[in-house]
Amino acid sequence: MMKKLILANLFLAMQLFSVDSHAALFDDTEARKKILELEKTMQSQNQASQATLAELKKTQQALEQQVTALEAISKNGLADMQTQIEALKQENAKLNGELEVANHHLNTTQQRQKDLYADTDSRLRKLEVVPAPVAPTPPATVAAVVEPVAPPVVEKNSPEQQLLELANGLSKDSKHKEAFDAYDKFLKDYPNSTFVVEAKYGLGYSQFALKNYKAAIVTQQKLLDMHSDSPKVPDAMLNMANSQIQLGLVPGAKKTLRDLIAKFPDSEITPTAQKRLKALEAIK
Repeated sequence: MMKKLILANLFLAMQLFSVDSHAALFDDTEARKKILELEKTMQSQNQASQATLAELKKTQQALEQQVTALEAISKNGLADMQTQIEALKQENAKLNGELEVANHHLNTTQQRQKDLYADTDSRLRKLEVVPAPVAPTPPATVAAVVEPVAPPVVEKNSPEQQLLELANGLSKDSKHKEAFDAYDKFLKDYPNSTFVVEAKYGLGYSQFALKNYKAAIVTQQKLLDMHSDSPKVPDAMLNMANSQIQLGLVPGAKKTLRDLIAKFPDSEITPTAQKRLKALEAIK
């Protein structure tokens, strides 16, 4: 009986052990299956991560190459730009130097011209004084001139003659602005006067005295062109030469003086013209 009980217990224990072993075996298989599935999942994720990482590395390498290329381009571009800037600086410095030299030459030339004009004027003033316009001698009567058309007769102490005498008096008193206005009024009021040549010369001389040298030359040239036979032509030519000298037109002044001397060798002012021409020719 005891033996049977022992065998029964043993059998029961074996049954229990068999059940437990089966249960344990089942649980272990499921666990392994889950582990394998997890390992596969992890392996797949790992492979995906590795692929992603590889792509990122490629992208990084490409970016690094681009950065390197850009740095090289930037360095080269900056180097070229710097070279160009330095070249421009050198060119600018060269131009500044040339400009300074040119300014120096210009200033030197201008100073030499001023010195020449001042020396010329000083020498000429030492030789003689520019003659003032000669006032006309009021005629007691105006003699008839044998011409196809007789000139108009000017009455003694007429407004015409008084205005001209007033202009001449103002010029002699060195009131050149007032003299200019008087001569100008005379020429406007009496354009056909027998004294129009004298008034034109007086107008040009007043312009010279007022340092309006260009206008003086124009006025005296009109006298030469319109009244080439007048006794006032030599005086007008000398006044033109003086104006040309003041403007620094020395070659033109020399020509005017030579023409004066050649055309009017017996004129009273020819010796003065000869002295002035000699002074101009002595200046180197």
